[in-house]
Amino acid sequence: MGLQLKKAARAVLAGCLLFALVIGVFPVNAPTAQAASDAVVNVSKTYQEIRGFGGMNHPSWIGDLTSSQRETAFGNGDNQLGFSVLRIWIDSDSRNWYKEVATAKAAIAKGAIVFATPWNPPSDMTETFNRYGDTKAKRLRHDKYAEYAKHLNSFVTFMKNNGVNLYAISMANEPDYGHDWTWWTASEILTFLKYHAGSINCRLIAPESFSYNKTMSDPILNDARALANVDIMGTHLYGTQLKDFAYPLFQQKASNKELWMTEVYYPNSDTNSADRWPEALGVSEHIHNAMVNNLQTYVWWYIRRSYSPMKEDGTISKRGYCMAQYSKFIRPGYKRVSVTENPNNGVYVSAYTGDGKAVIVAVNKGFNNISQKFAVNGQNISKVDRYRTSGSENLAKTSDLALDGNGFWAYLPANSVSTFVCTLKAQTGTNPGTITGATIPNGWYCIKNPASGKYLQVAYNKGAAGQNVQAGAKTGGRGEKWYLNKLDNGYFTLTSALGDFMLDVSGAGKTDNTNMNIYHAYSGDAQQFKCKTTSAAGQFGILTKVTDGKSGLHLRVSDNTNVVQNAYWEGSNQVWTFEPTN
Repeated sequence: MGLQLKKAARAVLAGCLLFALVIGVFPVNAPTAQAASDAVVNVSKTYQEIRGFGGMNHPSWIGDLTSSQRETAFGNGDNQLGFSVLRIWIDSDSRNWYKEVATAKAAIAKGAIVFATPWNPPSDMTETFNRYGDTKAKRLRHDKYAEYAKHLNSFVTFMKNNGVNLYAISMANEPDYGHDWTWWTASEILTFLKYHAGSINCRLIAPESFSYNKTMSDPILNDARALANVDIMGTHLYGTQLKDFAYPLFQQKASNKELWMTEVYYPNSDTNSADRWPEALGVSEHIHNAMVNNLQTYVWWYIRRSYSPMKEDGTISKRGYCMAQYSKFIRPGYKRVSVTENPNNGVYVSAYTGDGKAVIVAVNKGFNNISQKFAVNGQNISKVDRYRTSGSENLAKTSDLALDGNGFWAYLPANSVSTFVCTLKAQTGTNPGTITGATIPNGWYCIKNPASGKYLQVAYNKGAAGQNVQAGAKTGGRGEKWYLNKLDNGYFTLTSALGDFMLDVSGAGKTDNTNMNIYHAYSGDAQQFKCKTTSAAGQFGILTKVTDGKSGLHLRVSDNTNVVQNAYWEGSNQVWTFEPTN
């Protein structure tokens, strides 16, 4: 998206917005109705893993976020948005890259992930061409694809050297809408992905089309070589009709990939105040539609703008509070679960689980106030906190709603969005938290070094033989999930969720500082480990079979990131906990 809403899109969307405003003006004293049916949550039926919610910072165009505004955006306390995703700009001129560092570092310090998108390659890589009569249209020269991949790598390296490890990088912004930037055809995208994207040292996002244009992404899904070099299918949702939100071809072809919404503002008006009600409630409804159609992120255009979550004075807008009903409570790594999505006319419900909680978001866009019953099947609830935004409320909290067995009743005013944070009672025979016993059962785990708070993960979340294993902030990605399988000899293997790869001592080395990586699974000595209990309950050394248990996994102190094999003495950087996961 450019600084102004694209004129063609504005014309198409204006009618939609007018219709939304007409049906959105409800009477203040709306009648109350009982729900047509219960909203039943089934936490055992899971869908996509949520990566997070956030927005873009663009200091070159509108100025950087201030220190206090960064706290508002990425903090998760009172009067904060709880954003966990930051999108930044890759300037075509590397001399301007430094402008992105300060806010990116601040976001990461708050636990957010950062990804970057280019609008244009450097000018010496581009050329003009005739596009349907436009003789000044711009594209990447076809002989510069390899050089462009190096340019993207240079940005990854620059940010890393300045304290920002990018979670992902995109190849292009809205390649199908390049009126003010660089055009790409679906064929050009495919060529770049097949023959050049594999050299990019970061998770790659493509194609970030303007309005979920499947003609840009279908060719990628149908080409195995191109798809292998894409980690995240990214899209924008400007003007996308609800019927086009679903993407069955992605579910069929790329179930091991991620599906992100990387830019939008909604309602599509950049002139109306972000406090206009009930127009702002459309944000919550739009997020609902994105989530129930398996998107894993929801990323706003500018974080701070008159029509954005944060107003120009740094305060949170009504649109921001409607977004925060999701971002503050559905944290990275949570999973969407099954729920009755439309229990009453105008009521839209989605549900999520993580950290021993079930989080339910209910948007009431209807004319009536609703008395709604919610139930969580197969679970006992110990506590429910409710947060609500309406015309007169901003994340208004009520604690300890009255429970009715495994459910509760709640009042949903017309034109409101409510979030219910349900604390679940631990179930007998399950392991909802960190393993505390000496025996660890087979299963999926996230493995954490408690001293640093970092998790064992495959670099860049890429499944490839020889890919480095390191420790980093928890993202919920497949690269930090390991299946523990016990062997008859007292050792176990750790298989990555990225595919048929196991945690591996590089080259079956026996010396200190031998690197840890993943390699094709063959269960040899280099891929066998065992746990050694420590003085702290639930904390273990992970010893390697190639050294007969004398050495173990060691978080290298010099960079507090890389994981190697080193002589074991139960140092704080050699101790790990096992957190069960899906």
